[in-house]
Amino acid sequence: MAFPVDHLKLQRIQKRMQEQQISALVVRAPDNVLYLTNYWPMKGYAMAVFPAQGEPTLIVIEPQKDEAYQTAWTEDIRLFRFYDESDPRPPTARSLDLALQVLQERDLTDTVAIELSQGSQICDRMVGEPTVFTQDYFQAFGGISGSVVDAVPLLVEARMIKTEQEIERMILANELAAIGMEHARDRVKPGKTTESELAALIEGHIHSVGVGYRDQVEMARAFALVWSGPGIATFTATGKNLIAENEPTLVELWVCADGYWTDLTKNLCPGRLTARYSDLLDLLLECMKNASQHCRDGAPLGEVDRMIRNQIAAGGYPGQPSHPVAHGVGARAHEPPYAHQAAKTTIRKDMVLAIEPGAYWKGGGGLRVEDNFLITNGDSKAMCPYPDDFRMKN
Repeated sequence: MAFPVDHLKLQRIQKRMQEQQISALVVRAPDNVLYLTNYWPMKGYAMAVFPAQGEPTLIVIEPQKDEAYQTAWTEDIRLFRFYDESDPRPPTARSLDLALQVLQERDLTDTVAIELSQGSQICDRMVGEPTVFTQDYFQAFGGISGSVVDAVPLLVEARMIKTEQEIERMILANELAAIGMEHARDRVKPGKTTESELAALIEGHIHSVGVGYRDQVEMARAFALVWSGPGIATFTATGKNLIAENEPTLVELWVCADGYWTDLTKNLCPGRLTARYSDLLDLLLECMKNASQHCRDGAPLGEVDRMIRNQIAAGGYPGQPSHPVAHGVGARAHEPPYAHQAAKTTIRKDMVLAIEPGAYWKGGGGLRVEDNFLITNGDSKAMCPYPDDFRMKN
């Protein structure tokens, strides 16, 4: 679906570029193309040339023409052929040629910023195929530019602070996550439904409902990892264990709605949660409450990691959890800022942070709760309507 131009976001980027005397940003990572143009690439061949002044240029393969004109915030869209009988090179070479041509034709070659330090692979919209940069790609810009600098620090700084439109889009993704969890909760059969069947219920329903959701979402996909009862563990794949009764089933749930993500851990429990799990849930909910109350404009981010781990240790689980406990969410499910005890980042209004305390038992079992929190002036607000306290209420 076409969202109106997010002028606040684009003006914020251009102001930073002018302050740093950057002529143009050139991006190929699908999340950065989305961020700057509103076009979410179907394949990782699209590029955007974003000038310090004026309209950006979007570069896409020919079959994406109609979609690009429908969704992109720019009318300057350049097309190239996916397969060209006169050019034996891969399509990425043709998109790069067009980007270099645009820089020269628009006199944007003084200082060009490209994604020199993109820290991990970025997936496109089609099949999650990673967009991988090559040495030839990086070297190409040096031949036409006065200087080449890294675009990533500027983009990271801007992307950490969400605009009103970005928050609206993330709320849609969180609503879809809740819809998927409620659908599964109402249909799960303990002792009969497997973990993988439950994951399929959630993913399929979100995809079905999410495409066209509220006439605001064009494409929605969900990705779920599911573990139940003694099968709960970290960094393991969903299996065929049966859903346990009176014990939690943990769902690590990512939902992507037109390129904006959630990162959530939600739970369900057929029956009444056992006392041991209930006590652990109380501990983790208190950890999340305290951490979310700390997360306000001006607070130190590194303290979030320290306070969660100290409280979990005091509750009888020293050294837990083994995974990070807070990070940013936006046009990626995991993006800056990252909370660790050495972090120098100050929490700022309109950041969105995933907060995820957890503790796990030796041999299997344990629990994690996770929500996405929008930082407001005085505190933070959970974005997903599905409850973190999932116990049956009488």
